[in-house]
Amino acid sequence: MPAEPTNTLEPIRFGDDFELDVNTCELRRGGRPLRLERIPMELLILLIGQKGQLVSRDQIIERIWGKGVFLDTDNSINAAIRKIRQVLKDDSARPRFVQTITGRGYRFIASVTDVTTSATQGAAPTPPIVLAAPPDSNLHQHFLALRRWHFVVAISLVVLAAVGAYLLWSRSQPQPQGSRGRLVLAVLPFENLTGDSSEEYFSDGMTEEMIAQLGRLDPEHLGVIARTSVMPYKHTQPPLEQIGRDLGVQYVLEGSIRRDSDKVRITAQLIQMKDQTHLWSRQYDRELSSLLVLQEEIAQEIADEIQLTLGQQPRRSAATQAALSPQTYAAYDLYLKGRFFWNKRTAQGFQQAVEYFQQTIAKEPSYARAYAGLADSYAMMSIYSVAPQNEFMPKARAAALRALEIDEKLAEAHASLALIAEQYDWDWQAAEKEFRRAIQLDPNYATAHQWYAECLAFQGRFDEALAESERARQLDPLSLIIAADNGAILYFSRQYDRAIEKFRTVLEMDPNFARARLVIFAYIQKGQFTDALAEIEKWRHYEDGPWTWAAETYLYWKWGRQEQSQRALNRLEQWTKVHKSDANPMLVQAYASLEKKDAAIACLQKAFATHANVIATLKVDPFFDSLRGDPRFQELARRAGLEQ
Repeated sequence: MPAEPTNTLEPIRFGDDFELDVNTCELRRGGRPLRLERIPMELLILLIGQKGQLVSRDQIIERIWGKGVFLDTDNSINAAIRKIRQVLKDDSARPRFVQTITGRGYRFIASVTDVTTSATQGAAPTPPIVLAAPPDSNLHQHFLALRRWHFVVAISLVVLAAVGAYLLWSRSQPQPQGSRGRLVLAVLPFENLTGDSSEEYFSDGMTEEMIAQLGRLDPEHLGVIARTSVMPYKHTQPPLEQIGRDLGVQYVLEGSIRRDSDKVRITAQLIQMKDQTHLWSRQYDRELSSLLVLQEEIAQEIADEIQLTLGQQPRRSAATQAALSPQTYAAYDLYLKGRFFWNKRTAQGFQQAVEYFQQTIAKEPSYARAYAGLADSYAMMSIYSVAPQNEFMPKARAAALRALEIDEKLAEAHASLALIAEQYDWDWQAAEKEFRRAIQLDPNYATAHQWYAECLAFQGRFDEALAESERARQLDPLSLIIAADNGAILYFSRQYDRAIEKFRTVLEMDPNFARARLVIFAYIQKGQFTDALAEIEKWRHYEDGPWTWAAETYLYWKWGRQEQSQRALNRLEQWTKVHKSDANPMLVQAYASLEKKDAAIACLQKAFATHANVIATLKVDPFFDSLRGDPRFQELARRAGLEQ
């Protein structure tokens, strides 16, 4: 009998000697296999399948992750595109394969051919066939079939390409080691085995809750790696030895979740890294309404196991957080979504987080952590947007105080109050007191160490700031914001070469990471004007507006190109008139750059009146060096508690 026809596709050739075998998901060049991880591979197949046509970001999300998924898909797409370009040796500025259509999506622009030959012996080879690959083509159908073969429907928070580059950098840094009698544990992302990608926020929330619970149990003897450093391992399954080296941990906790309408099954196992011994394994079947009790139960069992390993008697935590009542599980569900969006660290993410925290509070008015989340969101919205500080900071303060009324021992709320005291009140003693209280309550809270380091840096206490920043890094080794803030401290302390190295590492991971754009000004201080201009042009691809114009004003003035500097300043001034926005920070930066002292001081005085956070940097920011001898500047610094 003749063989059954197979639903396979011939390999696809493009470029000089690239060959893509869709059946095996293998990319080759000159017959040599090239390494490309799953998400970038699926994206490459999708782009080739739509050859010559624009593929929007929404189409990419729907085809690879599915609708309604709670994932950081924006950064995942960016990282996947970078990985594809890296393996194809493509240049985003002069693309041969993948063209970026700014604000819309991507297009595969290289010629694509089948590698088909005649099946008849001795016949001439069949001419190459150009694949138009419309949406309903065989290639597209094959792509959809490949997606169904995966155990969990294509989910990823951070593409492996980005993780790999950052892990290489992290290995070159001093690795966190448990001090005598203190071990370090990582809670790996809980696997979502529900089969529903829209439930990712639930498994991510369980991961975050376990980190929080374990971190509070016995911080003197047990350090717990922060969420942002473990989430890159979601669905990547690297060797455990690699995780141990990357994070500097002695133990890892692995887990998974299955869930239906009103029940949940959670499995967890504790693994010792030195010999990969499975010390402890449990399975829990519970009603969803008892999930909070279950989290505490698992956390306590793990802590007991570790303490016994240390030769100590298990100690029960003296205090646990105020928990939601079993009847209000829906409020807890909303809280998890709020934290999910807060961790995106974008203006839109903060706004969505506020909405979820407000819904949580409406359902459970006595839930302290929801108020702390609301305080964090409002405080970050003040810093990440150009809105006046007095629009959001009073709301942040009210939420933080309400959280402490409910639970005075909530570290997150103390850290929020400290940030407000630093950025809005310029009350440095109060800020330091609250940061120390937050760290005392939860020594494993990396954000408290990070924010405290920044507070010390603004006061010119750079050695203390760098030490505190290193503590934050040890607890959260892969955090981009902690790495970028460390670069900012180096910049403020005039260690420009070290600052540039840190900022470049972050931008390699995420070219759109705003905090790392301080690298532009480090370049300018070094006189590397061409490098600074190149970074501004990259920034412009993501955001062309008041911040880029302020940077141009500074760059061109220092470069001796006064006409271009004035042109950039004109654009900035016109924008502020049209939008009637509080652009004091950008104008202060621009006027100080041009050494227009009267205009700069006038802007600073307005910034002081509106409590703009630019005031917190008066003592240390190189921008203000030209103003330091002016008595008006000195008076502002004195009133802000930042005498020179």
